[in-house]
Amino acid sequence: MKSHSPWGTAKNPVKFRIPTADNLVPIRLDIEIDGQRCRDAFIWNPSDPDSEIVVFAKRTVKDLKLPPAFVTQIAQSIQTQLSEFRSYEGQDMYTGEKVVPIKLDIRVNHTLIKDHFLWDLNNFESDPEEFAKTFCKDMGIEDPEVGPAIAIAIREQLYEIAVQNVTSIRESRINKKGRRGFEHIQASKASGNAVDLFKLFGNKSSVVRKRKEWDVYEPIVDLLSNEEVDALEAKEERNTR
Repeated sequence: MKSHSPWGTAKNPVKFRIPTADNLVPIRLDIEIDGQRCRDAFIWNPSDPDSEIVVFAKRTVKDLKLPPAFVTQIAQSIQTQLSEFRSYEGQDMYTGEKVVPIKLDIRVNHTLIKDHFLWDLNNFESDPEEFAKTFCKDMGIEDPEVGPAIAIAIREQLYEIAVQNVTSIRESRINKKGRRGFEHIQASKASGNAVDLFKLFGNKSSVVRKRKEWDVYEPIVDLLSNEEVDALEAKEERNTR
């Protein structure tokens, strides 16, 4: 494994970014117009020009055979999520060597996945797509839509952790009471649910779980029947109303 580029400590902060090899933004769409619904999730490069957003929205509407009214709504949703991401850029982050629990509880078509594993925040070369590819291969999952869905779910959680880190630093700076208290708040609040990396793994760690760890964090993959899928979709539809 290549050397890590560590997240900032209290003395050496880094600027906001998602702790992955590529700093891509997870985008999720859930738009309904006149009884028709567009649900999708994908990643977006925040460095791409905003002019690409409308082009993407038009192509999506064409590919999914949606009414033209969806173009504006899709473009606005993407722009809003990108603007939120960019609002954190340039702000300080502090964590130190930490790993955090990542949970999967998703359904993709007929495949239901539940899992719980640890992710190294200190590894800026981690790759959620590669993790998802390895997961699907090891679990014998053939549906090509499952891998991207797993990667998106991981990226969304890492993004949320990064945002919580920045927010905690803001609050600690506002409420700080002396330098020692400030550093204590940074160490406790910014880490959230993180656990100490050295205590857990020693000086070796990997973002991709080894098979010998499966007895501790055992993934569950179920293939659902048509009836079970229909029941879940009906329940999801009721919950969104």
